[in-house]
Amino acid sequence: MLSWRISLGTLFVAVLIGLCWWDHHAAIPGLVLFPLAIALTILAGEEFLQLAGAGGLKPLRWAVHGANLLIVLCSWVPPVCLETSGGRAVSNDAFAGGVFPLDTIRATDQWLVLAVAAGLFLFFLGEMRRYEKPGRVLVNLATATLAMLYAGLLVAMLVRLRLGFGVGALASLVIVVKMCDTGAYTVGRLIGRHKMAPVLSPGKTIEGAVGGLVFACLGSVAAFAWLVPAITGGDTTGSWWSWLAFGLIVGLAGMLGDLAESLIKRDVGQKDSSRWMPGFGGVLDILDSVLLATPAAYACWALGLVGR
Repeated sequence: MLSWRISLGTLFVAVLIGLCWWDHHAAIPGLVLFPLAIALTILAGEEFLQLAGAGGLKPLRWAVHGANLLIVLCSWVPPVCLETSGGRAVSNDAFAGGVFPLDTIRATDQWLVLAVAAGLFLFFLGEMRRYEKPGRVLVNLATATLAMLYAGLLVAMLVRLRLGFGVGALASLVIVVKMCDTGAYTVGRLIGRHKMAPVLSPGKTIEGAVGGLVFACLGSVAAFAWLVPAITGGDTTGSWWSWLAFGLIVGLAGMLGDLAESLIKRDVGQKDSSRWMPGFGGVLDILDSVLLATPAAYACWALGLVGR
């Protein structure tokens, strides 16, 4: 099983690197990676609904998927329309550094807010349509809303991170989070003695968590010292202390993301979000730490702790 995980993990990394390189050189930022975001939104949303079903919860499947797709579409389509309107020609050098201007990103934020509001409207409309007797409406509405925020809005923020700050920002997020996962697993297996969350996730230890944060900081320094400048073709802003801060903040958020999905699975009595990838579980099992770390990474870039 370990060799299978290593082989499949290597394949995933190679494919992701290739897609990121292609996307960085695309005529429009996000053109290559956006279909992947759509696919991940659908798969993650479906796995969340399956977990909810295992717990006896029955939010409207079509409404959740519709809201999630609308939110992710509104994360990419409005900036593209705004930047390519007025007869502007699109070429490989039309967008400096492979990103949209930050003013364009901020000017289209309201579309995400409207998409979330439209999703809530859709949930209420669907529950009104199928209402028969009291007792399940509130829990179905709450479950559908969580599914929309978790598998829809967080993926949309991932798209926004790439559009506003480039493939380097996306790479730094994934590197820090996965280095944190690797460090926590390795250190925990070697010297882990004190359980961090024995009821929620018995395999996680305090020593592993500390090791994970150390690995996250090392990954952050490596990303900003070499990878991000290599991608952007220039120097990256920030200093070693800001890179360490990024590693700590994003690594910690990633750990909470891992525990958050463990909380959901534990509550409904499931080990994995799905079983279609032996050794890895499902899409949510791979994305859990990345999803909750995305707002933290976005805040670090947007507030100028790292990046442009």
